[in-house]
Amino acid sequence: MSKTTFEDLGIQTWLTKQCDAIGVKFPTDIQKNCIPEILKGKDCIGAAKTGSGKTLAFALPIIQKLCEDPYGIYALVLTPTRELAYQISDQFAVVGKMMNLKYVTVVGGMDMILQAQKLSDKPHIVVATPGRLADHIQSCMTFNFNNLKFLVLDEADRLLSGPFDEQIKTIFSVLPKERQHLFFSATITDTLSTIMNFTKKDTLIYEAPSETATVDHLEQFYVLCPNYVKDAYLVQVIRTYREKYSDGNIIIFTHSCVNCQVLSKVLNDVGFENVALHGMIKQKERLAALARFKSNKTNILVATDVASRGLDIPTIELVINHSLPKVHKEYIHRVGRTARAGRSGKSISLISPEDIPTLVEIEKNINTKLTEFKVSDKEVGIIFAQISVCKSEAYIKLDEQDFYEKRKINLIKRRILEGLDPDEEEKKLLEKSAKRKKKKHSKSDT
Repeated sequence: MSKTTFEDLGIQTWLTKQCDAIGVKFPTDIQKNCIPEILKGKDCIGAAKTGSGKTLAFALPIIQKLCEDPYGIYALVLTPTRELAYQISDQFAVVGKMMNLKYVTVVGGMDMILQAQKLSDKPHIVVATPGRLADHIQSCMTFNFNNLKFLVLDEADRLLSGPFDEQIKTIFSVLPKERQHLFFSATITDTLSTIMNFTKKDTLIYEAPSETATVDHLEQFYVLCPNYVKDAYLVQVIRTYREKYSDGNIIIFTHSCVNCQVLSKVLNDVGFENVALHGMIKQKERLAALARFKSNKTNILVATDVASRGLDIPTIELVINHSLPKVHKEYIHRVGRTARAGRSGKSISLISPEDIPTLVEIEKNINTKLTEFKVSDKEVGIIFAQISVCKSEAYIKLDEQDFYEKRKINLIKRRILEGLDPDEEEKKLLEKSAKRKKKKHSKSDT
């Protein structure tokens, strides 16, 4: 039985040749189901595991339709993170190379005036994060969406789950009512009812059938360890993995910018060269760090959840959760950075005793039991003192760099953008902190 080809789905020869040139020979399941319906003009909601080819499922039909009338901003793609925005732009650039596709990436942390000039130059495709695009709309808007035919929400569940509501509302207010909606994500069920409010009655809803939420060729492990020695266990996990398997690329996820910066320094100090990626780093530095990791100049990336969604880096062999995410779908997105497009991969989560209920909930939702990854407790004991010293030095260096002051300024900016009173919010945080300290002291007294 012959395989389905992109031509079978209605994609024109010049586009299939471009797919072939980048090594995409045959369509994936989500592409088979969504592309023909998108070409027919239907709205589409697509949910499939990470690494299943969702970007091409909307990029190919958009580019093909664009050729019929290549004028003005034809498609707007919204995505929650800056790194994912650049990756989507890259895929549009590669696939649309033959038609000299014009595109612009609109994200925070970059020159706003230059972005405005590019938007005014009538690009075919705009890929944006909601915050920065809303800023352009609310400032002196020198461009319009009058010719817009496609609105794409990539990682739609994250975009419509609350944090971006005001920015989304601002963006939608300037879009033409007649447009085709394409919503994609790996985990979409929680926000399906919200998404349906934006789409037409005959919307295609495609959810990839699967008993597990993570791919079959992903091996998932855990390491049980006390919280206070977690950093030493992290170092030993990396050493054990490299001795047992390979020196391939590793991405380490942690829960905060501070922790990310500290872990990055600790690992560098003990000989594991790495780059950090989090929201407190300037955008140009974030792009440079990602470029170093993608080009294998360094093979460890320490990151917050800014790197958990959509990033497609084929060389990632191992994902480590230094801190376990509280929500199962964020776990799915994190471990989905490896074992993509048919490749194998591994994930290891460091679990402290208080994390066990969260782990049980994650296992229940992904329908998979994690296996214990064995490391030498004796070796952890040997390196514990060294790691503790490195960690103390890392915190001292953060103080010297005014890292906490920068974080405070960023929080104030965010509160202002959200329409909150920064002084009132600061007062609330101080009150909460005082209550926590009082509670802690009362427990220690008893």
